[in-house]
Amino acid sequence: MERKVNLKDVARDAEVSLSTASHALNGTAPLTIEVRERVLDSAKRLGYLDRRRKKATIAALHVLLLAIPHDAAPESDLNLVSWTILNGLRRECERRGIRIVPYVSSGRRIDGAEVRQIAISERADGIVVLNDDQPELIRSLASADMPVVIVNGEDPAMLVDTVTPENRFGARLGIEHLLALGHRRILHLTWKGRTTIQRRYDGFSDAYFAAQLPVPKDMIIEAEGYEPRHGEAAINALLHRDPTLKGATAVFCAADNLALGCLKALADRDIRVPDAISVLGFDDIVPGEFSRPPLSTVSVPTDRLGAAALALIEQRLIANDPQRPAHRLELGCHLVLRGSIAPPR
Repeated sequence: MERKVNLKDVARDAEVSLSTASHALNGTAPLTIEVRERVLDSAKRLGYLDRRRKKATIAALHVLLLAIPHDAAPESDLNLVSWTILNGLRRECERRGIRIVPYVSSGRRIDGAEVRQIAISERADGIVVLNDDQPELIRSLASADMPVVIVNGEDPAMLVDTVTPENRFGARLGIEHLLALGHRRILHLTWKGRTTIQRRYDGFSDAYFAAQLPVPKDMIIEAEGYEPRHGEAAINALLHRDPTLKGATAVFCAADNLALGCLKALADRDIRVPDAISVLGFDDIVPGEFSRPPLSTVSVPTDRLGAAALALIEQRLIANDPQRPAHRLELGCHLVLRGSIAPPR
């Protein structure tokens, strides 16, 4: 068996004493920058830091309660974002030997009191909530005597930790690209979702403000929901009222599901994408790669949200500080350009 690297190996590699290596890694004594960096470089290169982090993780977190709204639980094409998040969390828990206790709400909303009761009975070390950030739930869980992280949601009151994609920045990134191509009349197809969806409208507006252009508030179209059929229905209704789509040369959809419905509605009317109009999505789900044309989108690191949530729980467990303020962690997004965007004619 391969021998595990220990602190003596780090000290020997960095050419310092054992006590100096310990002080450098634990920050317990003043050292020169050169010595500290040399010790840290050896610890990283030999794998000592990663082993110590994993050891601390295993010691701190054994059981995780995962609370999910019932509409996010079914595995289907409509829930690809939720299931990518869940699979990423499951893989990370398996890798770290963390047992997941699943809780699926009976209604559309998660019952905070019920979640707390199950967490206590299962001796959970922390709670992760997916896709539900209602203030009542957050207030209820904030009183639990264990770390709580909301994934893919926000807490404006900052009572609990949250992890979410940088929705506002991602939307701004997409609109800035469309503006750079020459688009000015950009239709924003959205729905009355949670705060995270509102942030995508904020990013839409930010891009216009940054370009010193008026925000086209008359170009906001609300669908009944986030499913492709809702996007298709909203575009068809607008085409019925105005075949020019209010003069739009591009459509920015607040979710790929809406964008897929938009593409279908345009294809049914023989409106060519991107020759006649460009379409940009948000999420980067797999069906977008195979749409006609392939969907350009803002890619969200959904598979990384679960690991980020675990890291926040671990930090809170290790810190053991009741006064530690709530953390809001946002993961960056990036553009994926395929075939649905072109400069306006």
